Amino acid sequence: MKSTRLAAVIGTAAITAAGLAALAGCGTTSKAPAAAATPAAAATPGGSSAYAYYQTMMKGLYGGGTMMGGSSYSWMMGATGYQWMMGGTAAPAWMRGSALPGFMMGTSSDPGQVMGSLFAGAPGPRVSTVQAARLGSQVPAGATLDRAANRISFTGATVRLTVLAGPADGPDETFRIAGLTDPAITVPAGAQVSIEVINADPDTAHGLVITADGNPSSPMPMLTARPAFPGSAVWFLGNPTPAGMHAATLNFNAATPGSYRYLCPVPGHAQEGMGGVFTVSGT
Repeated sequence: MKSTRLAAVIGTAAITAAGLAALAGCGTTSKAPAAAATPAAAATPGGSSAYAYYQTMMKGLYGGGTMMGGSSYSWMMGATGYQWMMGGTAAPAWMRGSALPGFMMGTSSDPGQVMGSLFAGAPGPRVSTVQAARLGSQVPAGATLDRAANRISFTGATVRLTVLAGPADGPDETFRIAGLTDPAITVPAGAQVSIEVINADPDTAHGLVITADGNPSSPMPMLTARPAFPGSAVWFLGNPTPAGMHAATLNFNAATPGSYRYLCPVPGHAQEGMGGVFTVSGT
């Protein structure tokens, strides 16, 4: 599938490392090079299946040696590099909303397809093709659908819904929710929200982030869009395999009323329209 491209070595390595944040389900506590420590709520990756997968994958790709053509980047193979690339206050400036550095741009690889392949064997929950199709068309409990307006509204204190990313029988670079394509979603302020995200795309990684400051016209929203609420992001889910489709669940409190967006953070996908409006109503 079409998406903005990155440099094959540096871009893929950066995206790959950042994506393990979703697999680990948390951030990091140690310091990154020339950066402050991350929030205390984050956990270290030591012993986690996500970190073990990261190490195995990187060693397979780069032979366990230094990355990106220079010894100054060798730290990215270990825990410090893994944690540094997971975001938060320890992330480099360009991951906190600053301009994307020029060396990240190129034409040599499709990051969505690269990440989809790399993360295909990653640990985590899976659902079957039959389950995914059912969940992607199922109307959530407590939801009111306006199909003409392409809108889903909730009024209860608990919100649960499933998002199917890139379904093979739908338009490219779209989400399916309750049978709708990229619908507007409204939830009440203070609602406890649970969103199951399933990657149904056969050959491309997808994720979902709810953000207040993401620019949908940006080819790199994953680098510029901060999650609007703690827990409201899953960066990357790999390609389906015979074991099933990768799934992850976002759990967060919609604490602050306002207009937000949900979007796919894979480079180029939001720019191609993969996202919609997420409103937290104060009334």
